[in-house]
Amino acid sequence: MKPNFVFILADDLGYADLHCYGGRAHCSPNLDKLATEGLRFTNGYANSSVCSPSRLAIATGRYQHRLRGGFDEPIASVSPELGLPPDHPTMASLLRDAGYATALVGKWHLGSLPWFGPLASGYDEFFGHRTGAVDFFTHCGFGGHDLWEGDEEVSRDGYLTDLLTDRAIDFLRRQSKDRPFLLSLHYNAPHWPWETRDDERESRRIGRKLAHLDGGSVKTYLEMIRIMDEGIGRVLATLDELGATENTLVVFLSDNGGERFSDHYPLVGKKMDLLEGGIRVPYIVRWPAKLPAGKTYDRLAIGMDWTPTFLAAAGASAHPAYPLDGVDLFGPEVERNLYWRMVYRNQKAVRSGIWKYLSIDGAEFLFDLSRDVRERANMRYREPAKFQELRTAYFEWDASMPPRPEGAAIALEYTAETMAKSDG
Repeated sequence: MKPNFVFILADDLGYADLHCYGGRAHCSPNLDKLATEGLRFTNGYANSSVCSPSRLAIATGRYQHRLRGGFDEPIASVSPELGLPPDHPTMASLLRDAGYATALVGKWHLGSLPWFGPLASGYDEFFGHRTGAVDFFTHCGFGGHDLWEGDEEVSRDGYLTDLLTDRAIDFLRRQSKDRPFLLSLHYNAPHWPWETRDDERESRRIGRKLAHLDGGSVKTYLEMIRIMDEGIGRVLATLDELGATENTLVVFLSDNGGERFSDHYPLVGKKMDLLEGGIRVPYIVRWPAKLPAGKTYDRLAIGMDWTPTFLAAAGASAHPAYPLDGVDLFGPEVERNLYWRMVYRNQKAVRSGIWKYLSIDGAEFLFDLSRDVRERANMRYREPAKFQELRTAYFEWDASMPPRPEGAAIALEYTAETMAKSDG
């Protein structure tokens, strides 16, 4: 019997925001419980430290640099070049072709109509927003109102996190027991604007920018996580109610590291960085029929691995013309390097076993992450052979990828920190 898949993606969640990852606040009881019922990854990575490139890799199972939209950090303009091409196989389209019902609930951010969209990339259903951020009450983004049912704009009253949870549960309840399903639930939380259920008045304040620094707090941020966690608890309870828990593979992770209110300890760095705090994220996985409970999982994992992992579990195959860069995380372990590159600050990184090569604005480092997860002790001169090995490996990988296009945008306006600088 083919398994079901529930893939839950948080937005800008820091590595230590959840209590089960060392967070000091008890804001995630349902995710903490999920970790006791499955696997908690300790070396789970995002493909990028910003949104669109990371989501392209998850969707395709391939390095995001193979597609033009993967170079913009993130996609912040409307263009027929910037998005997930409809003819490119995806996690959703490959599973749909293998007989799965598919739905995306939540954030898309992989290109604009009329060229790109979830319905063109393998999803039978879509409810959510297309751009990178929207207000939790007005559902307006940088380009105006942004809430959609399929390809039709719709109006709904309510707090966005709750609307997404409700729609995810609705999808689950409509599924036939004779057909497996993929539910991609991509929350906007805890991405800015920082608003809880009690902040509707704040959301409508005249003159307030979507990306803002004159609001929010650690308390507000943690409450946003708690509301998301509450919704995830409701989704999991629905699986129980439907008798689907045993054979459903549930995956939870973040698209990249967190922002100004996030907790990354003991990591350093945040969103936009290739330091560990920008790319190492929480990964929680439960599949009672196949996986042990209450274990930590130290194997290196990255966002693009979930497409091959789901395909292997479903007994489906990748498209031969689009070979996958990711691996089946529950298949035989293979030695490999993980690579990152970003236009912003000309960043480069390689993770190989316990070692990490990092270059930022031309400054180069080698870190032993088994002893120095905070990336403080530069070992490049103590271990020159390892430094040169990883540096060479990076440039060989880089040469195998499409070159960086000159027009690749660094959309710094998408970070609230930079919005403040632009305000003077």
